[in-house]
Amino acid sequence: MAPTTTRDAELPDLTGRRALVTGAGSGIGLEIARALAAAGAEVTLPVRNRDRGARAIAHIRRTAPDARLRLRDLDLARLSTVSALAEDLRAEGAPIHLYVVNAGVVMFGDRTRYLTEDGFELHFQTNFLGHMALTAGLLPLLRQSGARVVLQTSLAAAVSRIRFDDLQLAHHYGALRAYGRSKLALGLAGTELARRSDAERWGVTVVHAHPGVAPATAIATDIRRRLPQPFVRWATAHLGNPPAQAALPALQALTVDAANGDFFAPSGLLQFAGPPRRGHPFRRMVDPVAAGRMWRVADGLLAASGAGGGRLH
Repeated sequence: MAPTTTRDAELPDLTGRRALVTGAGSGIGLEIARALAAAGAEVTLPVRNRDRGARAIAHIRRTAPDARLRLRDLDLARLSTVSALAEDLRAEGAPIHLYVVNAGVVMFGDRTRYLTEDGFELHFQTNFLGHMALTAGLLPLLRQSGARVVLQTSLAAAVSRIRFDDLQLAHHYGALRAYGRSKLALGLAGTELARRSDAERWGVTVVHAHPGVAPATAIATDIRRRLPQPFVRWATAHLGNPPAQAALPALQALTVDAANGDFFAPSGLLQFAGPPRRGHPFRRMVDPVAAGRMWRVADGLLAASGAGGGRLH
């Protein structure tokens, strides 16, 4: 079958493939899920809000009426739901061929440091630790299929630094700092996951991507409310990548030939926008010592929590 062209994405025929995309209820994740479904994949959409999930499915079916879609419950800020989803999917036993770690929270403009019910800083758990628990829980299904795993990082990770003595910003909290650090932590854990897959011959390929700047999403709602609305509308229309184009680096990372540790990002100035291309990962994201340490820290936190999808050892 000829490749499927989905807006600006040309994907191979994915019939018979199963995909799972976190954060597919809106924005970039929704566009990734829509493109995969249009290419024939069966797509699982784990969502925090069922009404939003139903709207996402309706949106996908407008351009892919025959899409095979499954709605599941997941709130990355509640490790009990991570555990429940991973257990359910393992019980079903169906392999996962394409796995996109995309969901995230961005609290720019809000000075409050929020803690989840599990006791972790909100960015840290949602963007990083919850995803690591889910990945660990799904690892048998990923290994079963020789899956392609794409971790969605951010430009904020490129200018962030990990402080292992204050990972969750209990001191000197700032939302932008917390977001960037959580995305860098995710990238480091992905680097270690790729290393382990190679060393232990899991057959799982781990690739990094980032969407550039995508203002036409639900990012930074607190700042949006404070800024003049004409400016917000202009920025949304003219700056960065629209969601469909912002989805392209991850879609390329999912479907082209790639090796463990490859990196896909927008090709424009400073990687803010533009068509996707393969490039060099952020230097701090591929530090092998920091990557191993981040993996061990996450494993210890999950063990101490007594919840989550699985352990990382």
